[in-house]
Amino acid sequence: MTLTNILLILLLLIVFLGLLFLLFFDSKRKKRSAKKVKINEPHIPFLKKQEFNPDISTDNWDLHKLRLQKFRRSQYKGLTFFVSSENRIYYLSEKGDKVYC
Repeated sequence: MTLTNILLILLLLIVFLGLLFLLFFDSKRKKRSAKKVKINEPHIPFLKKQEFNPDISTDNWDLHKLRLQKFRRSQYKGLTFFVSSENRIYYLSEKGDKVYC
């Protein structure tokens, strides 16, 4: 082997090792930056969304009663209930009539 062949092999070996080092360093940097990701929007659990929105249907009786007190209306099992001015609970029939509970 001539000296030029040996130098060429050494040069290729150095370039190969340099690329491996850069790939390893880049993957470490990505792992560190992935840990620093912050969520900007506050995470509100679905139950809290239901609590503050009486138009979301619920199967939870206690939550339904709480929303009736707070908003004077609540959707329970797909049916919207209202509280009248006399504090009576009713829903509207398909014909639009008030059905008191």
